Amino acid sequence: QVTFQLMLAVGAAVIGSLQFGYNTGVINAPQKIIENFINETWAERYKEAIPQASLTTIWSISVAIFSVGGIFGSFSVGLFVNRFGRKNSMLMANILAFIAATLMGFSKIASSWEMLIIGRFVVGLYSGLSTGFVPMYVGEVAPTALLLKKLRGTSDVSADMQEMKGEHRQMMTEKRVTILELFRSPLYRQPIFIAIVLQLSQQLSGINAVFYYSTSIFEKAGVAQPVYATIGAGVVNTAFTVVSLFVVERAGRRSLHMIGLLGMALSAILMTIALSLLDQLKWMSYVCIAAIFSFVAFFEIGPGPIPWFIVAELFSQGPRPSAFAVAGFSNWTANFIVGMGFQYVEMVCGPYVFIIFTVLLLFFLVFTYFKVPETRGRTFDEISSGFRQTAGREKHSPDELAHSLGEAQL
Repeated sequence: QVTFQLMLAVGAAVIGSLQFGYNTGVINAPQKIIENFINETWAERYKEAIPQASLTTIWSISVAIFSVGGIFGSFSVGLFVNRFGRKNSMLMANILAFIAATLMGFSKIASSWEMLIIGRFVVGLYSGLSTGFVPMYVGEVAPTALLLKKLRGTSDVSADMQEMKGEHRQMMTEKRVTILELFRSPLYRQPIFIAIVLQLSQQLSGINAVFYYSTSIFEKAGVAQPVYATIGAGVVNTAFTVVSLFVVERAGRRSLHMIGLLGMALSAILMTIALSLLDQLKWMSYVCIAAIFSFVAFFEIGPGPIPWFIVAELFSQGPRPSAFAVAGFSNWTANFIVGMGFQYVEMVCGPYVFIIFTVLLLFFLVFTYFKVPETRGRTFDEISSGFRQTAGREKHSPDELAHSLGEAQL
């Protein structure tokens, strides 16, 4: 039953993810202000203007250090949830958010851009932990019976509930699976590989190049008020996040992910054409804005939410914390690569920089089509049976299979 207490618990949990989205994009619009602050601080200390190369490096570190914190945080998810539980882990992580806010808030008064960078690292640490804690917690408190009624289109879901209760009893006896065991076991190897590639498809799609540097992109596109265009991209992002809430349980995860990847690839091509023809056709700046808005919208339909859904549904209780740690580590590492390297790659490639993301998006689309199973409406046993067949039941003893699947009883 959906109660006020349940809604409050889920709302309190997911609002922690606000820090992730907010701190991903918040540094974008005030880029010039922050660069001026760094320049003024440098001049005050060293009595000279900061070299452009040093300014670019400090700015890139300020952007990308958020992802470094996320890498450390995501890799610590399993350690926290296994020792302290989901709820207590989320409470402990909130302390980091307060520390980060204090450091960044007082960096101007202290004339220290180093405090800004450290604060970004700490809030990245918090966000890395939260991206693991929140999906696990919400998935485990969701009212399964109501979801099944909506999914099956009938009020009688007793058979499904009995099957899930049996699966739950089985999962409660599972041993904890370490990260090394995920890669050593033939039956976990394919799911964890899929989980890693799905996370890479989210970050190497180019979305954070837009979130981190859209103001700069809009400036190069000749937009008169780039800050307002950036705000518009944020509004589109928020609107389609809401849309995804209504479609994710109605359509297949795999289908939505492929639609999102294809839409982003087409938007990236349109963006490249608009940027390359801007000198000849001034109205291409409007096409560029539309392409970026479309790029963001398709991200929220597929690569934004879907990888986390699928990762949670590929693994049972035993290996799930370790799987989330590996998935989060992959996600944040790719985030760091894009955040740190995009400016330098853009200097070399110019208006054709998004061709790189187009190629990656098409690769991830093909991978999803051939390798990613549909998880919507399927139990863990149904999903894992496909991986058992792939691993080859005949190559392993029953005892090895039971251990690999985490079904050995304590």
